[in-house]
Amino acid sequence: MIKKVISTLVKDSRSRGGYYALLMNISHAWGILRALFYKLIYLRNIQSTIFSLQSNSRLEVYNKEAKIKIGKFVYVRKNASLRVDLKGELSIGDKVFLNDNCNINCVNKITIGEKTKIASGVSINDHDHNFKTEGNHLLVGEVHIGKNVWIGSNVVILKDTFIGDHSVIAAGSVVKGHVPENTVFINKRENEYKNILKPTGMRDAL
Repeated sequence: MIKKVISTLVKDSRSRGGYYALLMNISHAWGILRALFYKLIYLRNIQSTIFSLQSNSRLEVYNKEAKIKIGKFVYVRKNASLRVDLKGELSIGDKVFLNDNCNINCVNKITIGEKTKIASGVSINDHDHNFKTEGNHLLVGEVHIGKNVWIGSNVVILKDTFIGDHSVIAAGSVVKGHVPENTVFINKRENEYKNILKPTGMRDAL
């Protein structure tokens, strides 16, 4: 492990320049310290080894029965929010990457497979708010994201969604239901253009 770390540092120094490699690794070290801080706060709720939680990202646990499992070398960039409530179980596999401004809200079950990459601004929810009745205010489901999945920027993943291994979710998509493995999911959109008629006076002036 130590040999691999040293080899990576040397390689980064050569490709990036020593100064920039130093800054990057200071940022990584700070993220690991922040992750450790949250693990100490939620000691009973979080199971993990080494992961990184960059500036302004946070873990929030609001129930003693809620669980978070984070695999090795998970990297969470800035301004992300991972929130677990009720009896929720959030499981994130090894080497998962979450970019800036991602939001994960779990009250039941969300799993993210290893080596999955999630772009900025992605929202993942395993529940909806029930606005039709005065009963339970949440409609609860599950979200399962497979291994080595690529999720583009500003994707919204709704409850009862199952995304197969090695799939790609196009940027800006809203996903609900079953996405087979080895597929590209795209929300088709059609551009529509409407002519704007200028007022008579303006047309005459031109």
